[in-house]
Amino acid sequence: MIAPADDPSLGTWRRDPGTIIRRAPSMPPEEPAPFAILAESEVLDVPTEWSPHAHPMHELVWVRGGTLTSRVGKRVFTVPPGLALWLPAGVTHGGRLTAGAEFHDAFFAPGRTPVEFPAPTPITMSPLLESLLVRLARDDLGAAERARTEAVVFDVLEPAERHFALELPGDSRIDPIAEALLDDPADDRGLQEWAAELGVSDRTITRAFREATGLSFAQWRQALRVHEALALLSGGAEVRDVSERLGYAQPSTFIAAFRRVMRMTPGQVSQIPYQLS
Repeated sequence: MIAPADDPSLGTWRRDPGTIIRRAPSMPPEEPAPFAILAESEVLDVPTEWSPHAHPMHELVWVRGGTLTSRVGKRVFTVPPGLALWLPAGVTHGGRLTAGAEFHDAFFAPGRTPVEFPAPTPITMSPLLESLLVRLARDDLGAAERARTEAVVFDVLEPAERHFALELPGDSRIDPIAEALLDDPADDRGLQEWAAELGVSDRTITRAFREATGLSFAQWRQALRVHEALALLSGGAEVRDVSERLGYAQPSTFIAAFRRVMRMTPGQVSQIPYQLS
């Protein structure tokens, strides 16, 4: 079943074959004096999932050569290259990463960070911000160099104008629908078929989706498919293969649907190295 609203797990979100499950990483002290930022990175050769956890420090996560998906409450964020996700200290979250992606994260000590984002916030991962954080991952920086670099990081941290987050219903009337689509986004059963299977009216389904997510059933399913498409495309999949995997009869239909949601074509995703806009 779909995870309830207060359950931070990823529910039945489809897990790629060969996925490894990792526990929360060991955490540095809350106040790593005299510095504010601790950055690190690694390349993961197989699909990876982190079980739900929280940190005593703020965390900024981003990837190259793949896509990160993070579940926070009833929202699922997709973080393709060019974006990062700010996770405030204490916020419980889970995550999934596509195979071969270069995973980066940076921890910010709350008492030493002059920038505040009170909720999970997509951040523009500009070339400058990325280079600064990669520099902070080095272990040969002197105290003065590190302090100057951290100061510039705080100056250039900016929320992204565009992001993609999917609101999960968390409504028992329609959870079986969301569960099925999370498991198989290509499922093309329509309102009447679902109404007959669940023993409710199609109006009930439509109303429940609107109340829970702000979208109609068709819009939510399309958003879910685009969500999945972002992960596949950022991982290097071809547009035709993504179209087939998501159940579209023709690539042109998929391209049109993707463009309506993202205001860009699927082919443009891999051509924009830093900012999704």
